[in-house]
Amino acid sequence: MSADVFFMDLTATSRENLPAKLSRLVKKAGIKKILTKEDLTAVKIHFGEQGNTSFIRPVYIRQVIQAIRETKATPFLTDANTLYVGSRSDAVSHIKTAVENGFSYSSMDGAPVIIADGLLGKSETRVQVDLKHCNTVYIGSEIITADGLVSVAHFKGHELAGFGGTLKNLGMGCASRRGKLDQHSNVNPRIKRKTCIGCAQCAEHCPGQAITLKEKKAYINKTLCIGCGECIVRCPTKSININWNQTVPIFLEKMMEYTLGVLKNKRGKALFINFITDIAPKCDCLPYSESPIVSDIGVVASTDPVAIDQASADLVNNQRALPGSVLTCNFDPGQDKFKGLYPSVDWEHQLDYAEKIGLGTREYTLKKIKTLTYKPSSGH
Repeated sequence: MSADVFFMDLTATSRENLPAKLSRLVKKAGIKKILTKEDLTAVKIHFGEQGNTSFIRPVYIRQVIQAIRETKATPFLTDANTLYVGSRSDAVSHIKTAVENGFSYSSMDGAPVIIADGLLGKSETRVQVDLKHCNTVYIGSEIITADGLVSVAHFKGHELAGFGGTLKNLGMGCASRRGKLDQHSNVNPRIKRKTCIGCAQCAEHCPGQAITLKEKKAYINKTLCIGCGECIVRCPTKSININWNQTVPIFLEKMMEYTLGVLKNKRGKALFINFITDIAPKCDCLPYSESPIVSDIGVVASTDPVAIDQASADLVNNQRALPGSVLTCNFDPGQDKFKGLYPSVDWEHQLDYAEKIGLGTREYTLKKIKTLTYKPSSGH
């Protein structure tokens, strides 16, 4: 059975501007059936790295917040801290970046920013999933504790997943630091001895006491390491890095298993929105933005996280590539833009596996929201 995916393009009129049209899209997708009075509702978004300009405009997120308030639910904006060192690797800098990028308490209609996994990415809830790669997944506690969930994702290319949309916004974006490391690597972080200065910051903050100094250089005991990623953030010389040893299919499967963990206690209480705009070739985690690969398309909303990503990918691939982007092939409508960006990534594998483990269906019906226009009165 196919899932409904509601779509709005970016045409507007004097009768209905884009924020108002977005509000109607969200309501049409069923937000009033999902949320009820006093539901603490997590609005999972990406606030954008400092220097990045491709993230979703705050004026649109404000409209989503207002639509949630109409259901009498209580919204808050959230994301989990990053695994890499950047402007969102701890809650203080994360909130500061969110505010600087336009997501303040006042601009978001009184919805606060609450970082899902706490000050340093260690506030996590274990969720049992018992799947192929993961028996347990580690999710930011505030995501799990919330009564409802609205995922608002910026759909774009991604270096490991082919594209990033709803499924990545949930599976990777809601994971704690340990959860992110779990998805990225089967083994422990590695230390680049040439640049390690032996400051012992990593050892002092290691919760598993897995790091010691040997010959004035940090050393990780793989048996004691819990994979939390705390040392990666603490290292002042960026000498501790992720072991990028996962094959892409395993990475994608793990990300889907984490998505299932996020949604396990949100059945019937979650709505998914993808903004197919500013379709950059890489993730918003970069501190800069590259030219979009295709023109802006619109916004989609659904209660099925698999169908919405499939529909978004199809909408992108049906466009003609823009000149000046990093694409070197697959320019024509119907050609796979994500394969053009990342030939070695089978992006469809994540959708196949997501469907296999019961996250949703790849089959969908696209239902377009028509733009409201004034009808001329009789006699004029």
